[in-house]
This record gives sequence, structure tokens and C-alpha cells, in this order.
Amino acid sequence: MTNSSASTPPISSLQTVMEVNNASIFYGTFKAVRDVSLDIYANKVTALIGPSGCGKSTLLRCLNRMNDLVPGARVEGQITYHGKNLYDKDVDPVEVRRRIGMVFQKPNPFPKSIYDNVVFGARVNKYKGNLDELVETSLRQAAIWDEVKDKLKQSGLSLSGGQQQRLCIARTIATRPDVILMDEPCSALDPISTLRVEELIQELKKEFTIVIVTHNMQQATRVSDRTAFFNAEATTKGNRAGYLVECNDTNVVFNNPKEQVTMDYVSGRFG
Repeated sequence: MTNSSASTPPISSLQTVMEVNNASIFYGTFKAVRDVSLDIYANKVTALIGPSGCGKSTLLRCLNRMNDLVPGARVEGQITYHGKNLYDKDVDPVEVRRRIGMVFQKPNPFPKSIYDNVVFGARVNKYKGNLDELVETSLRQAAIWDEVKDKLKQSGLSLSGGQQQRLCIARTIATRPDVILMDEPCSALDPISTLRVEELIQELKKEFTIVIVTHNMQQATRVSDRTAFFNAEATTKGNRAGYLVECNDTNVVFNNPKEQVTMDYVSGRFG
């Protein structure tokens, strides 16, 4: 049912890249996510699943400080990257976003050529290497080089939806991040394009650590090594606050979860 096999290394042998420690996320006075603790391991795909409104995407955006751009958003607790608190005052959020890249739900290529899309971040970061080589390497890693190598001067907007999403992945790869965050990267794609992106994720985890938000349970079982299930509960003010129910190897979460609510969700009884 899932690509996480019995040969998965024990947790103690895995390298921790990011740690979420008792983190709560607020929009103004509203606590959107409460008391989450979660480890992200190197060269693994961690899927965040759960019903709408449970805080999956909110947490994802906090992993590279994208929520800094939302007025009133703040984080209590700690989110660390290689042991460093990402929200310390001496941390540059621009550098955080270079090392922890983001691929969004809807493909968002810039209105530039395919070539300029790929090198955009590299140029911003004053990349000193060969840009032509960077473009080819990044597009190859994103499994789209053969489709676009003869039209690098054409607009990225001229590509199909699936190709645009792989171009955006190539653009993210080109900044040489350590971690790639993906917020429902296949939700706007057709089944064939979805399969291409899922196959790509399996290749990318050899070099990158990946965290993906998905509403597709089958996708979570196909692409992820570990799964974190989030749910939401009503607050005294009538809002719903997201919280982490459990996190474990994907085959455990889907076949033998600790909590009944997890089994109810992954078996389709709600959500």
C-alpha cells in the first residue's frame, strides 16, 4: 500500500534536519495551530495530511518563514533547522527561504523565458557558476529537460500545467536548497502530470529532504516515508485550531495507527 517497507531504518539512525518543538501558530489572537512537535528527517519525504482547516499548510509555510509575509502571523515555540532556531532575531528569512525552498499548489512560473525562470533565484543570490550548466542540471533533475531543451527562450507560461509545475520545481532546485516544501503540488494537475511529479519526488529525495502537504491519501502512501496526521478541534470562540494527532512511518499511520481518529480519517470515514 505504501513505498515505506519493513526495511525502513530505525528512527535513531536517521539524521534530523528540522525540529518543530511545541510550536503554536497565531494569526492575531487566533491560534490556528497548537502545540505541534515534529521531526523532519534527511532524505525522507514527510507527508502532512488531514482535513481542511487543520493547519497543514500554515505549518508548512512556517518551516521557511513564508508566514512572515502575513500580517499578524507569529510563531510561539521553536522551529529549528540543523539545531538553529529559524525565528531567532539574527536569522535572515531570505537565506532561510534559499535553503528551504517552496513549491506552491498552483504552478506559478514567472512571465519570463524558461531559462530565466530557472536562473532567477541564482541571479538574485549572485551565483558565480556557469548558468547554462545550472539550467540544464536543474531541468534534468526536474525531469523536464528533454521536453524544453530546444525552447529555453520561450515563455514559461507557454508550457502545460504539469510542465509548469516541474519548471517551478527546477527553479527551486536551482538555488540548491537543503529542504523542499511542497504545498499540494499536484492538486491542479491531471493524473498523468501527477504521476510524473510523484515519480520526480522519489528521485529528488535522494538529494533533498521533502515535506509535502496533500489531501490525496493514495498520494501520501505512494510518495512519503513518514506521515503526520493533523486534525482540528473547536475552540471556545467557535474557531477551529489544528493539532498533530500522530506521526509515524507511512505504513504504520495507514495500516496500524495509534489513534482511532487517524484510522477513521485514512479509511475515509471523515474529511
